[in-house]
Amino acid sequence: MVTPVFKVGEQLNYKLKYGFFTAAEADLRVEATDKKFDGRSAYHIVADGKTAGAFDILYKVRNRYESYVDERTLEPYFYTENRRESNYRHSDNVTFNHDDDKITAAKGVFPYKGKVFDFLSAYYFSRSIDVSKLKIGDTFDLKYFLEDGVHTLSITYVGKEKVKSDLGQFNCLKFNPTIIPGRVFRKDSKLYLWITDDENRIPLKAHVELVVGSVTMDLTAAKDLKYPLNPIKK
Repeated sequence: MVTPVFKVGEQLNYKLKYGFFTAAEADLRVEATDKKFDGRSAYHIVADGKTAGAFDILYKVRNRYESYVDERTLEPYFYTENRRESNYRHSDNVTFNHDDDKITAAKGVFPYKGKVFDFLSAYYFSRSIDVSKLKIGDTFDLKYFLEDGVHTLSITYVGKEKVKSDLGQFNCLKFNPTIIPGRVFRKDSKLYLWITDDENRIPLKAHVELVVGSVTMDLTAAKDLKYPLNPIKK
């Protein structure tokens, strides 16, 4: 059993900047649902992402991701994504069957072992991990399903830093998740993620290097949190 650090009603808003320009906005929220899975209650987590400003003219994106996760374990039962990226369209409905450890998606049926998440439920589950005993250099893994298979994300704890944001300055825990090089990321690209060092464990900021330039994600608003937001400076 996992003790969630969030509650129904929580809303988080982010902006993504490419260099000095705001490229996109993302909104995440936790909703109540009457749906039950295996007789158990679930959280309904929704994320919307869209391009902004000039980027919305050059390459319009309208994406929605939804995940239904067990209230006790935060493991997913059902995940759906609908992506509209310029002329590209993609949708998927993913069912996690915990009785026979199989994932059913558009591209087939995939067996798995242990805890496996979709990327949205992984985001919320990782916030609830006990990090009180982490030491600099410690690494932990999260398994997640994406389109056609189960992948592993390794996350390394870097240390503590103070980070400024639109909501004030916060004590943060800094992490370095692995990334896969390709068309977007260089072989030596680094991704850093800063999480508030409080009971909420909110991702406050992220920075990733691309083949050309870099992208920064910043928290712009946080509402209906389970615990009070605790900046050291406003």
